[in-house]
Amino acid sequence: MDLKDLFLTPFYLALFYGLAFAVRKRFTNPLTKKYFIPALSVKFIGAISLGIIYQFYYGGGDTFNYFNESKIIHEAFFDSPSTGIKLLLSADGIPDGSTAKYAAQMHWFAAETEYFIVKVCGFLGLFCFHTYSVIALMFAFISFTGIWALYNTFLRLYPRLYKKLAIAVFFIPSVFFWGSGISKDALCLGALGWMFFAFYNLFVARTKIIHAALALLIAGFVLKSVKIYILISFIPPVMLWVTTQYSARIKSGALRVLVMPIMIVFGAVVGLAVSQSVASGNKNYDFDKIEDRATVASTYHNSISHADANKERGMGNSGYSMDNFTGPADIPKLAPKAVIIGLFRPFLWEVNNPVMLLSGLEILWITYLTIQVFRRTGLLRTFGRIGSTPLVLFCMVFSVLFAIGTAITSGNFGNLVRYRIPLWPFYVTALFILQDGIPVKKKKGRRFIARPANRQLAGI
Repeated sequence: MDLKDLFLTPFYLALFYGLAFAVRKRFTNPLTKKYFIPALSVKFIGAISLGIIYQFYYGGGDTFNYFNESKIIHEAFFDSPSTGIKLLLSADGIPDGSTAKYAAQMHWFAAETEYFIVKVCGFLGLFCFHTYSVIALMFAFISFTGIWALYNTFLRLYPRLYKKLAIAVFFIPSVFFWGSGISKDALCLGALGWMFFAFYNLFVARTKIIHAALALLIAGFVLKSVKIYILISFIPPVMLWVTTQYSARIKSGALRVLVMPIMIVFGAVVGLAVSQSVASGNKNYDFDKIEDRATVASTYHNSISHADANKERGMGNSGYSMDNFTGPADIPKLAPKAVIIGLFRPFLWEVNNPVMLLSGLEILWITYLTIQVFRRTGLLRTFGRIGSTPLVLFCMVFSVLFAIGTAITSGNFGNLVRYRIPLWPFYVTALFILQDGIPVKKKKGRRFIARPANRQLAGI
């Protein structure tokens, strides 16, 4: 970041807020209006803070690597607009005669996922004199649209939880910090929100079909291009959710009990089939190659967690062991440990730097919420309510699967904190829905009265 950022950022920030205030009435209602600007603001704070932390604490990082390589695309546009367009549209990592000299300057030109971020960064840079902080705000704004869609979709089902759901979706620190700015995580978080919106409207509510179909195509393309494993992890649970939603609508209790297991199996099988189809042909996540990918990732990330470079940055030894993970056959054995790591670590006594301290405090709060739900409802009753509440079932299955995957492949807490942010809005939402159904004691000695956990309301 340089002087250009100081002069242009306030102007664009005012522009974005002006746009937000202009459209707020259209995309909010009396319940959600007060969260629109604060939710956008924390995204902006996260985007700027991410750049500051990487520049002054870590001394660099991928966020600046994306930006610096996108400068080359920006320069290409000024040399030849047609060449710049070719660089933006390039998808195979093979340059032609006009793009070769620019491609040679980019380390990530042949790296499909990283170059996608470089291209987005380069395209957005055309509208702001290629200024880092302004591009970061644009990434935050794009991400915000997706999580706002996610929030509103949750509210279609549980409108009276609008305050708690706002916390779950917008105000978890690691989500708005790592999920903003120039990064893969910002785009993927927004795309995941739009993906959930699309599935709900296409397959559950059957409304806004055109908007939902368009959102599904764009969000699916972004996730497949950047972090396909999020898409692979998301599809089976969301298909399970869709089928259980239909089962829950059956009026006859006996028929519902009979049909539910069949629909669960059907949803899981369809979801796995679609995930395998999505992953097919991907060099890293094809189901036939996922064993090698997971093993290499786990070994690599665990090794760098002990590197001298991390110690110089104040990160210390942030690694953890997954007992010599060698492939998918080891997942059942490692799953319990992976769930603990993915959802409830680092513990406070494992914190060794200020950035990790924030994550440790966040985990402490989430652990407290989890224990509170199980303690007040009971282990068996809680699992029973999870299974009988379609949205909670989806959120828990997705969160647990994602926690296992990220814990096994991350190898150190520094990577884990970033990789797992897509699960937090869903996991905390599930906790709040379960918490809403916990019996509460009324005043003057009245009997316990339970609040219904799954009020399936059509809209607000």
